[in-house]
Amino acid sequence: MAVKLVPFILLLPWLIKASSPTSSSMAKPGCPDRCGNVTIPYPFGIGAGCYMDPGFEVFCNESSLPHKPYIRSINLELLEVSLNGTVRVNNPVLSSNCQDKAPTADVSLSGSPFWFSRARNMFTALGCDNLALIYGQDMLIGGCLSICNVTFKERSCNGINCCQITIPPYLKFINATFRSISASQDHEECRVGFMVDEEWFNSSLIDGYSVLDYVPVVLWWGMSNGTCRDSPQRNSTGGNSTGLCGTSASCSNKTGIYYICSCDEGYEGNPYLSCQDINECDDPQTYWCQSISTCENTAGSYNCTCPDGYFSVGKYCQPLGDHVYPKVTVIIIGISSGLGLLFLIVGSWWLHKVLKRRKDFNRRQKFFRRNGGLLLEQQLSSSESSVEKTMFTSKELDKATDHYNENRILGQGGQGTVYKGMLSDGKLVAIKKSKLVDDSKLEQFINEVVILSQINHRNVVKLLGCCLETEVPLLVYEFIPNGTLFQHLHDPNEEFPITWEMRLRIAAEVAGALSYLHSAASMPIYHRDIKSSNILLDIKYRAKVSDFGTSKSIAIDQTHVTTQVQGTFGYLDPEFFQSSQFTEKSDVYSFGVVLVELLTGQKPISSMRSVEERSLVTYFLLSMEQNRLFEILDARVLKEGGKEEIIAVAKLAKRCLNLNGKKRPTMKAIVMELEGIRASHGTCSITEHDDEYEEIDFSQGDYTAQWDVASSSTVSLGNSSAPVTSDGQPLLSSS
Repeated sequence: MAVKLVPFILLLPWLIKASSPTSSSMAKPGCPDRCGNVTIPYPFGIGAGCYMDPGFEVFCNESSLPHKPYIRSINLELLEVSLNGTVRVNNPVLSSNCQDKAPTADVSLSGSPFWFSRARNMFTALGCDNLALIYGQDMLIGGCLSICNVTFKERSCNGINCCQITIPPYLKFINATFRSISASQDHEECRVGFMVDEEWFNSSLIDGYSVLDYVPVVLWWGMSNGTCRDSPQRNSTGGNSTGLCGTSASCSNKTGIYYICSCDEGYEGNPYLSCQDINECDDPQTYWCQSISTCENTAGSYNCTCPDGYFSVGKYCQPLGDHVYPKVTVIIIGISSGLGLLFLIVGSWWLHKVLKRRKDFNRRQKFFRRNGGLLLEQQLSSSESSVEKTMFTSKELDKATDHYNENRILGQGGQGTVYKGMLSDGKLVAIKKSKLVDDSKLEQFINEVVILSQINHRNVVKLLGCCLETEVPLLVYEFIPNGTLFQHLHDPNEEFPITWEMRLRIAAEVAGALSYLHSAASMPIYHRDIKSSNILLDIKYRAKVSDFGTSKSIAIDQTHVTTQVQGTFGYLDPEFFQSSQFTEKSDVYSFGVVLVELLTGQKPISSMRSVEERSLVTYFLLSMEQNRLFEILDARVLKEGGKEEIIAVAKLAKRCLNLNGKKRPTMKAIVMELEGIRASHGTCSITEHDDEYEEIDFSQGDYTAQWDVASSSTVSLGNSSAPVTSDGQPLLSSS
């Protein structure tokens, strides 16, 4: 099959232009300052003693014309250096099944002073029906899907033969896997992806086909041999020649461990070596003085000196008067001027306070309207709300979070940052500070307030109120002290582990909350993002379902909602992914993944497993089919759970994960089944099921025999135990 890639071609003239030197570039004295068309300024350098740090060493490949510079610490071709803290390099294209191209390789900046610029780069995937999954060190950081449409000619990257995603900040490592989502698609199809300078990509998208080996990418860089706090106070001459930066240069932190230098105002040059004073008098068009005055250059600035008989008023010269005032007149004028100045100061202060209060009021009203306050009031007034809505003030929440101190951060996500706060009455709350508002974020914010105002359930996090008079919206929830289920499963607390009994109770409580949302709320509500990180645990380790930003209310007579595909990899219903129709059974699928997490203690997506079993759902279902269920269970589950209970929960999870949504049980049936399992105490037998899905058949799969072998003996694994064979070898894998 022929290779299909998006229209794309490498623009050599643009690269030559991008590689042109800047006026501020300057190498260390006695060192080469160029390689080919690229200027190499200090702290970068070619040769021993010419660079500040080994991470900035550049070697010049003279075997090509023009010569090409490479950064030795990351082995990438250098295209351009900017002393404002960025470089542009040639980044290798990641590929899969492409003829005459090597397979995908990691791109690592680890151990170097470089990281990918989030603001200026995008990860781009090309190809027909190309599902690209992007990985950091050992975790999935995103993905996108490009759909095949060979007749589509629009010059853009919006999911047709090309897709793009943003990257997290301070990223130093990237890899990708590519696969087809079409059953009829040729598995040998060529697919590529790459991190690329977004500006370059947009300017280079033209008709034509080409397979690229490298594309430009922008990297941030900074010095790591100190912090700006280490820099001494500047001396009277305006420089600090013994500090981290050069003379007449200032230090500024980029992150906690990196800093950059820049010349002070009125100076120019290389801030890592020495900045020279700008002679402003040589540029009268920019630095202006009146024609009768004389320009005098000073360190970092300039003065305009007036001739005899004139006095200076800013950059102008005014003539002196010949009249000499009598002494009394001078005194009267002095007193009058003093009183006038006093009244002017008092009046200005009073007017400033009035204008400031009015400005603050108008600013709060502007934020209230921009943050959807009017729309929210309309939505709440038209909905059947069972929760008292409270409007908090910005001052109250600012004080509650100690001015949003970083030490108060409970967690961060795609929609915002959550802070721990204490109100004036001593009540602990969780305050979500949304990210900068755009139309999509505003819709999610209003949707979450409206949804939560209609819910009154003990296993759903309670919304206490909100604040709309700040730059970004703020939501105030009840404080849930014991973190998320995800943290307890995948980063367990050795002093208080999640037991089998607690796992069953948490599963039943989450199922009860979803059953309430689906069938007992005034209007059916689909959560649309059920996952273990959205399940909080209160002081008694009771489950609280949270994060309703993407949830949907539907009419009672509706069976689904057609919407843009949203969700979390590993939890997303495949049926919803293909049809864009979200039903209550889509929440059931996500709940099934949480059940498997509770059973196995493993993450939904893990690069530690093989490519075929990277998805926990695939890994679990394959283990069920091969009668290997007890080999993948969490050690505590295997130690504490009864075999009948475990088998019943596993088979319930399997039915929840059925690819056909109609064959999945309802949340109401799941609640009844889980409560039956909890009440059975090792003698569970499930007899009631919806007609839409198949019953449990305990005769299928030799789980009982497998349990007997797995339970024959145990070996200590940290603070838990795992099954072993008769010769003492553990049956559970390390993953």
